[in-house]
Amino acid sequence: MRTGRDIAPSPPRGRPAINTYKGEDRALRGGRLGPLGLLLSVLAASAPMTVVATGLSLGYAVTQVRSEPLAYLLMGAVLALFAVGYSELGRHVHNAGAFYAYIARGLGSTPAISASFVALIAYNAMQIGLYGMFGVHSAHLLDEYFGLDVAWWVCALVCVALVTLLGVLKTDLNVRVLGGLLAVECVLVLVCDVAFLGDPGPSGVSAAAWGLDGLSGDGVGVVFVFAVASFMGLESAPVYAEEAHDPQVSVGRTTFLAVAVTAVLYSLSSWAVGVAAGPDDVIGAAAGNENVVIAMAGDRLGPVFGDLLQVSLLTSLFVALLSFHNVVARYSFAMGREGLLPRAVGRASRGGGAPALGSLLQSALALLTLALFVLTDRDPVYDLYGWMPNVGALGVVLLMATTSVAAVAFFVKRRVARALAWRLGTAVLSAVLLFAVFLLAVARFDVLAGAEPDSPLRWALPGLIVATAVLGLLYGALLRVRDPELHARVGLGNEAFQLEKVAGGVAGQPAGA
Repeated sequence: MRTGRDIAPSPPRGRPAINTYKGEDRALRGGRLGPLGLLLSVLAASAPMTVVATGLSLGYAVTQVRSEPLAYLLMGAVLALFAVGYSELGRHVHNAGAFYAYIARGLGSTPAISASFVALIAYNAMQIGLYGMFGVHSAHLLDEYFGLDVAWWVCALVCVALVTLLGVLKTDLNVRVLGGLLAVECVLVLVCDVAFLGDPGPSGVSAAAWGLDGLSGDGVGVVFVFAVASFMGLESAPVYAEEAHDPQVSVGRTTFLAVAVTAVLYSLSSWAVGVAAGPDDVIGAAAGNENVVIAMAGDRLGPVFGDLLQVSLLTSLFVALLSFHNVVARYSFAMGREGLLPRAVGRASRGGGAPALGSLLQSALALLTLALFVLTDRDPVYDLYGWMPNVGALGVVLLMATTSVAAVAFFVKRRVARALAWRLGTAVLSAVLLFAVFLLAVARFDVLAGAEPDSPLRWALPGLIVATAVLGLLYGALLRVRDPELHARVGLGNEAFQLEKVAGGVAGQPAGA
């Protein structure tokens, strides 16, 4: 017997409810996430402390580009262009399959099936790769502060268990964990920025990093690839659309706000790091010490604060792991609901309404991957953490570029392109820019993965994404012949709001907007 708690809250007046054609056991629990909870879930994946403490210095060291702050702002602008068409699609399509559901509506089922598997591989790669850094950093802290000699993979396994536990629980509980830890790391990042700007290096507070002349040299293209990798996770708001309150409004606003917050935060922090080390010395300082940001903060604010940053880096990694885990679980759920994965994966848990089996499958894959890296004695930082998140970022950039094309096709097919002309123009521009970033990342993947220019990994790792996309297209074509009904349903696992179903609405605007 169903109780009142089993019934999702009513949608806002004038907006249609979200109902799955498979029945309520194939729907995620609606209304779990308010605007703040949705924003926290999205921002958590970008892991601000991880980016600031390790990513910024790595970017300076590898690219040899001193205008890194400007690169972050420019990449933020590109993602803002992407968010225009992405958010407009999100007003009409509410599906935990996000990318592939959008692509299905715009480009058809076969490209969408390909996109679904690319998304599954990409987000799994990003999530699993973080276990390498988490394991090493947590083992280091246990040794430094408690004198315990623990293998990195033991720490990683404990983390897998905790992430799995939280992943199968209610979504709102996840948000409380994510929100609390995220708030702490953001405050600490801002404290570091103030300390760096308040106690600058020998050159004082310089604006040299904002000059276009600093975007030069062989690494100028790679710096944008590093920048876009730092933003990964911000595109995940639509994944939570089925669980969000008023998704037709909240998903789009969250995406724009997340891009704006992170672009400003990363640009400011990158500039502050350059000011603290000196514009002419920051590249050398970053190359000589991978923990240069934490070291400079400790020098200015004391060793206790430096220790606090070490702990915050660990919690930042955990928050990102949990956030990406949630995204993978929801993609698995959506694919299971539509028959692209075993049907059981597409059932929500009765108690919490979470994609429990999708969560367990993601953790199982993480365990298998960790076991493979341990048994082959691969380095958890340079290999696991160095390879997999970059492979994942490559896949997500490809999905974003394709989704921008799908956004144009979606509205052109529905004959509302004129009413949405400027939005579609930004989608076209973002598609061109994102495809350019993708090609650049493939061409310079040796730099991203820390491999030699003649290493087979240079092409094998990005080849994983390309091969997945091609095999997905072939599988989609096969399904079209062998199971046309399933093929036609791809992207429709949720009976989402559609323009053609609106009675009395204005073209391009949802009813009641």
